[in-house]
Amino acid sequence: MQTIRNSTSSTDLSPLLAGAATAVGAFGAILALAGSDSPLRGPFTLFFLLTAPAVAIAAALRGLEPLGRVLTALAGSVVVNMLVAQGMLATHRWSWRGGIVAVTAISSLLLLLVWVRRRHGRTTTGRTP
Repeated sequence: MQTIRNSTSSTDLSPLLAGAATAVGAFGAILALAGSDSPLRGPFTLFFLLTAPAVAIAAALRGLEPLGRVLTALAGSVVVNMLVAQGMLATHRWSWRGGIVAVTAISSLLLLLVWVRRRHGRTTTGRTP
């Protein structure tokens, strides 16, 4: 089955929304790591903990349909957060700052691996044989 895509208009808001989501997530991580008493710290940090791994997983799943990609990325995000928490509790090293740093490191590593894989997989002409 072939997917028909609509042409994008000049008023496409997805880059703007992606930038705003990145700013909110980064702001939440910074507020949490700085120990701020802001009322926005909790929701923004939760947003960061859900979206950082989800974005990294979604980047690796480029071939899926959009809805399947979103659901898989969100489920994978919950799994990453649970595994970080379980690993820290099992080793008696639990700290909320350590959890944020661990989720950030795992998400960054996933994004780096996706970037390296895509960069390495390109041919000199940009076409596959």
